[in-house]
Amino acid sequence: MNSMTVAAYAAPAPKAPLVKTTITRRALGAHDILIDIKYAGICHSDIHTVQGDWGDRVYPIVPGHEIAGVVAAVGSEVTRYAVGDRVGVGCFVDSCRTCDNCRAGLQQYCTGESGMIGTYAATGRDGEQTQGGYSTHVVVDEEYVLRIPDSIPLDTAAPLLCAGVTLYSPLAHWQAGPGRKVAIVGLGGLGHLGVRIADAMGAEVTVLSQSLRKKEDGLRLGADHYRATSDPATFEELAGTFDLIVNTVSADLDLDAYLGLLRPGGTMVQLGGPEKPLAVSPFALITHRKSLAGSMIGGIPETQETLDFCAEHGIAAEVEVIEAARVNEAYERVLAGDVRFRFVIDTATI
Repeated sequence: MNSMTVAAYAAPAPKAPLVKTTITRRALGAHDILIDIKYAGICHSDIHTVQGDWGDRVYPIVPGHEIAGVVAAVGSEVTRYAVGDRVGVGCFVDSCRTCDNCRAGLQQYCTGESGMIGTYAATGRDGEQTQGGYSTHVVVDEEYVLRIPDSIPLDTAAPLLCAGVTLYSPLAHWQAGPGRKVAIVGLGGLGHLGVRIADAMGAEVTVLSQSLRKKEDGLRLGADHYRATSDPATFEELAGTFDLIVNTVSADLDLDAYLGLLRPGGTMVQLGGPEKPLAVSPFALITHRKSLAGSMIGGIPETQETLDFCAEHGIAAEVEVIEAARVNEAYERVLAGDVRFRFVIDTATI
């Protein structure tokens, strides 16, 4: 297959509205697959990137790293997939493949010269900028493609490729399960999946949210408890309660207060990326041997594990499917917190 021109939505400049355009997808290599994209999730990372919040980028940028679709063509040496397979692409499309982390299946922590090559706004091996899933098709090496189980609809599967594995990875790593008390901070696109996954793992789950506005949703999704962090009594009554706290928000939190909710030896995991550095007293950690950690998405094996786990337990993202022309409206609503719980673009409307 020769290179092809496809329709897409792109940000032409920092903070500029996304516009419909066309981009070129590379010719199909021997190990590549062509994916007919059906749905693309809207991640808060997309908004941060196109607005220039995380540093200078080369524009135009086609965002989107929650991609669900169907294999439309395969390269001559592809062995993992066939035309018609249901597949997904997450936050990266390549890595060095040879460093210790890549060899261990932790490609998201690649230490090679180019590091992890993001699905968009990164430089690929061919020297061209990668462009993401707000488009009709994408070409990806088969080693960086995931198989979507038949039981998960493609629209609700898309957010699992980023939001899902972002929560599954720390919950699995820090052993959420029976007998463990887990708190999820925030009930948004990440948090609602964290609640469902932690509940399926068998943990006792508490949502810590600024208000009780989403309490009904949280309990419906599997939370055992729901507490408002705007209420000072929450921090008094829950002091020393949790084995694990997973923070999904990018707000400037009082980390010392949240660390006070951990049991001795407990861990708080930071997923959100606030603009300003977070302050923490060393004594909030030293006292009772507590830990403050971070986690970033997951490698290819763990992302596949996430999809399979969600299929086994009937977990999918709760989504609002939109036409592509509404993407700028969706961005505004994400920033306003007006979504339950993830926007997904129907790429047939591009």
